[in-house]
Amino acid sequence: MDVNEFRKRGKEMVDFIADYYENVDKAPPMSTVQPGYLYSLMPHEAPEEPESFEDIQRDIETKIMPGMTHWQSSNFFGWYPSNSSFPAMLGDMASSMFNIVGFNWICSPAATELETVVMDWLGKLIGLNSRFMAIKEDGTEGDGGGVIQGTASEAHIVVMIAAREMIIDRLKTNGMDDNDVDLARHKLVAYFSDQTHSAGQKAANIIGCQVRIIKSDANFRLTKRALQDAICKDKSAGLIPFFVCATFGTTNTAAIDDLSGIADTAETEHLWLHIDAAYAGAALVCPEFRPLAHGIERAHSFNFNPHKWMLTNFDCSALWVADSTHLVGALSIEREYLPKVKGASDFVKDYRNWQLPLGRRFRALKLWF
Repeated sequence: MDVNEFRKRGKEMVDFIADYYENVDKAPPMSTVQPGYLYSLMPHEAPEEPESFEDIQRDIETKIMPGMTHWQSSNFFGWYPSNSSFPAMLGDMASSMFNIVGFNWICSPAATELETVVMDWLGKLIGLNSRFMAIKEDGTEGDGGGVIQGTASEAHIVVMIAAREMIIDRLKTNGMDDNDVDLARHKLVAYFSDQTHSAGQKAANIIGCQVRIIKSDANFRLTKRALQDAICKDKSAGLIPFFVCATFGTTNTAAIDDLSGIADTAETEHLWLHIDAAYAGAALVCPEFRPLAHGIERAHSFNFNPHKWMLTNFDCSALWVADSTHLVGALSIEREYLPKVKGASDFVKDYRNWQLPLGRRFRALKLWF
């Protein structure tokens, strides 16, 4: 495909997308195909010769479309919304155009700096405390900041890694030697309610810590008292509490945990407090809902998904940390092929140290658009 055919096919694809959105409500929202349907329709080996774009388009309509569940249909009520928008699609197109692998600032300074800017914009839009901003009001660099993750599940993992780094630093400061620290890793306990998203359990499985699932109250909330009781039992058993997740809008019922009470306990027990607001966090754009989130200003990290309720195409999960020290310390690995900026390093963020993968897409564009 040369540039002239790209112009032609690109315009055709935009028309195809527009037609899809104009008619998506007319199709049944759920696919009715049976497992394995596509295998019987597709060649069992890749073609030796390229096919025409017309053939590919025909296959999309006759083979792919029947197997699609239409998440963007107004008749689709499964799970939470994954709302898209045309501006976000254009942002994704621009990202595909640049096709960068933006792991370091120097890879594409604009990609890093736009992400820093729009994440501060978004944080202010939902009323986050200034602790979470990358740039202070006086224009100097702050300790915190935001980063775009792929999903809230990834956010869970990276903040739990940072929390582990924080407790290990604390144990060493208190005089524990390296051998005892290694033994202590197996005693670390993370706390979730029985309503916390499964991402919490998965993150704990990945980092290898113990998990305490606490029964929620009659309103499906994790409470201060229940958390305190669980911590007391674990400390009596010689375990080391280090992390708690509170939820603003649980998956099952959209319940809001006792954020202030949990923050009290997290401060007393030196736990990393993460607020998972993957779905409901977007509601904080409306100032009248912010009293429901009292306590998030005391958290170590906060996460919500613009790809759920803010018309930003998947994937775009916004994570903020109040202090990036432990996050960067836990995930930073230096190699010769990962050059650092020489000289002044103010405002230089290497977002590879804020996430699990090395490479990253220019996702800030669709959020900005």
